Amino acid sequence: MSIDFSVIIPTFRRPGELLEAISSVLRQRGASVEIFVVDDSPEGSAEEAVRNFADPRVTYMKNPNPTGGFPSVVRNIGWPLGSGKFVHFLDDDDVVTDGYYAAVQEAFAARQDVGLVFGRIEPFGSGPAAQLDHERRYFADAARKSAASGRFGPRLAFAGRMLFDKALLVCSASVIRRECLVGLRGFDPEIRLMEDADYHLRAIRQCGTFFLDRAAIHYRVGSPSLMHSAEPTQTQKQEQRLGHKQMQLKYLKRYGALEFYALALFTRTLLKIL
Repeated sequence: MSIDFSVIIPTFRRPGELLEAISSVLRQRGASVEIFVVDDSPEGSAEEAVRNFADPRVTYMKNPNPTGGFPSVVRNIGWPLGSGKFVHFLDDDDVVTDGYYAAVQEAFAARQDVGLVFGRIEPFGSGPAAQLDHERRYFADAARKSAASGRFGPRLAFAGRMLFDKALLVCSASVIRRECLVGLRGFDPEIRLMEDADYHLRAIRQCGTFFLDRAAIHYRVGSPSLMHSAEPTQTQKQEQRLGHKQMQLKYLKRYGALEFYALALFTRTLLKIL
């Protein structure tokens, strides 16, 4: 039987949250799935939890060379193993909303000109109330900006937002066509933080995207996070800035100064008021 969705879940010492993430994928209806859990902990902390599913759709593998916190590398281990038409990179503490995969399939079928589909992000969890409120406002604004960007086609307005504004999405919210992912060659292993923004920017510019205005994931706030810590360290802040700079320099080199600076102007003027 052909597989619709290959789901790649990198994990690091969060077995309880991981079980919720896997269960949310297995609950999907109207789409066939396969799941690859890539454990980045040296001791293989997720193995027992995954084995207890006893479901042939779920495959566990331990990273033979734990990265110490490079999600890009861990995701790149997983995706070549899959055979699905579409690939979903799901973080181990996020939850896929019921019916999301079926809706994504319909969106792809209706839009052969796009390689990436993403939906709205709904934060939840046990983190500080102020942080949860901040995340909810952030992603509500991101959804509004995504809908507005779609008026200008599937590429440039979205790319401008990713380059010169705050990121529109997180990894768990997007699904990509396999052929698009192969063309991208996955994630850039040189980028530790902002690796998902770089990946999404390259996918959007090369393959086009569509914003599906429905909830994609429940995004957990409160578990340890490299990107969304309530109190990020100075090192985290520096690595985020470095990742964003790397992303911009790569775009400038590939697409040229004319497009790069035109997008900067477009994003900071017209898109800013939408």
